[in-house]
Amino acid sequence: MKRISGLALLLAALTLAGFAPSVCAQGGAPAPATQVTASPAPNPVSDTLRQLVARYAKNMVGAAELMPADKYDYKPTPQEITFGHLVGHIAQSNFGLCARISGSPAPQQPTVADTDGKDKLVAAIRASFDYCTEVLAKADDSALGANVGNANRPSTRASAMITVAYDWADHYSAQAIYLRLNGILPPSAQPATPPKM
Repeated sequence: MKRISGLALLLAALTLAGFAPSVCAQGGAPAPATQVTASPAPNPVSDTLRQLVARYAKNMVGAAELMPADKYDYKPTPQEITFGHLVGHIAQSNFGLCARISGSPAPQQPTVADTDGKDKLVAAIRASFDYCTEVLAKADDSALGANVGNANRPSTRASAMITVAYDWADHYSAQAIYLRLNGILPPSAQPATPPKM
């Protein structure tokens, strides 16, 4: 009895979600494959990265802007990197990984150091996200298997795309922790601003 009610719940859930018509056609026969699937997205990886770069650019540049200038040398423990180092590392990673995705060298950028002021580090992270946005606007999934590494370290375009996505998640979580340890809400936790009327 429990199994039947479990199946009934599953069928009800599928019906509510709109899956039942695609699972079974009239008379209980399986639906033809053309009715089960929508047409596939031509560039699912690149499209996803374009969505991610917009969100992470806003949050990560925003985090760099929120941290007070006198806290750029902050690190939670002596073994950790400073917030300034983290921001510079993000900029460097973005330029390197997005250059691999593009298949061309990254544009020349001034080197940044942990001890550079907030303004220079914020400019560097902003420029790196502008570059990634430009690269990803032109990206497609046609050459995910292409080698974008070198003879010593071969790597595919897909690998660079996956790496940049998880780097953004990892680095933003670190920025958020540093901000919270200093009593500052990270951009993704800020209350929404009500629309102006």
